[in-house]
Amino acid sequence: MPHHSTLISPASATPKRRFPAKPLAAVGLSALLLSACGAPGGSAGNAAEPAASSSGKSSPKEAGAPSPRLVYTHDAGIGVLDATTLKPVGGAELSGFNRLNPAGDGRHVFVSTGDSFRLFDAGAWTEPHGDHSHHYVAEPKLTELAIEADKSGHVVRHAGKTVLFNDGSGKVESFKSSSLGASIEDGALPATDVYTTPEPHHGVAVELEDGKLLVTLGNEESRSGIAILSAGKGQERKEIVRNEDCPGVHGEAVAAGEAVVVGCENGMLIYKDGVITKVASPDAYGRLGNQAGSGKSPVILGDYKVDKAAELERPTRISLVNTETATLQLVDIGTSYSFRSLGRGPAGEALVLGTDGSLRVIDPVSGSVTSTIPVVAAWEESTTWQDPRPTLFVQGATAFVTEPATSTIHAVDLKTGKVKKSAELEHVPNELTGVEG
Repeated sequence: MPHHSTLISPASATPKRRFPAKPLAAVGLSALLLSACGAPGGSAGNAAEPAASSSGKSSPKEAGAPSPRLVYTHDAGIGVLDATTLKPVGGAELSGFNRLNPAGDGRHVFVSTGDSFRLFDAGAWTEPHGDHSHHYVAEPKLTELAIEADKSGHVVRHAGKTVLFNDGSGKVESFKSSSLGASIEDGALPATDVYTTPEPHHGVAVELEDGKLLVTLGNEESRSGIAILSAGKGQERKEIVRNEDCPGVHGEAVAAGEAVVVGCENGMLIYKDGVITKVASPDAYGRLGNQAGSGKSPVILGDYKVDKAAELERPTRISLVNTETATLQLVDIGTSYSFRSLGRGPAGEALVLGTDGSLRVIDPVSGSVTSTIPVVAAWEESTTWQDPRPTLFVQGATAFVTEPATSTIHAVDLKTGKVKKSAELEHVPNELTGVEG
């Protein structure tokens, strides 16, 4: 996300609550999980379109393999594509500028609408069944299930936990990601553990494998660093360590070895093995505000900006921070990029989509560009950060890139370095994410 705050609705003065679930029939496919152990159906591609029941409503259909799907926003709502064929499989109407966040269960997406985290069912999922699993597809659906929010912000998935951050209240809500399906069967979202930061701010939180909680520090005027809290429940958590040498703290990512990083206007903070380490930028103002991590690499990919007064800086350098050596390397890739240009490949490769239209594959340790893949036409980033622009999303060994100028999406095979499929979309795409199915 860029330096600007998320576009949100005004803060509510009423007590916070979960929106009630509608009856099971209204929740529909987001609450249906088949329990029968039938024979597997056809291929994932053949199962992309759910069968219709006699009532005219779609019903879940078994697939022969997981059916990954892509979810994107447009000016009138949300669209869903089969990630293999790039064919549309459904969507929903939803006005306003909405942000997408995978919920952590491989099926659902939280839609940050400003006043809530609303659950969207992408309609593809897998159920374990003894020594094997069954895979299903159904019509995507915007459910009535939501967690009310005061300026809904970042959603982080890590160590089997999903953590939601409320910018307007500082409330941090977390739950076990795998509990989502069972809770929805009962017509509700999982109960959350709630911790509230001392002051509200545009922040982020990460729950670690040992139960500790990393939270950002700040208020409505400024943000200064991070604190690590003990494992526990809610406000019972106690602060263990903090570091406030991180002006404008923004974003998060996790590297191999559970090194958690946040960006600063003068470098980056790394939390690993109980210690917070500062990696300083070579410039007095050297902002690392957006990061991409990989469990296959100790190196974090980040942006790098040096003009604090710029309405929109168009940087050509990216940052590579090694969390094992606490060192920062800057690489000039010869083209500018946006905050939606960063990704990681299946082996930890650093991926950057440039405004010249090419996707660069970068060795995260050496910083060398190993390949440059032409994908879209050259483009220019809008000064309005909410506007559509080419967006990179990586799922497995495929990099998906949107091209708003032509309402197109492209699938890049990272093994061959070539665009393997393109498809025209019904709407101009904006945000892009996906589920594994």
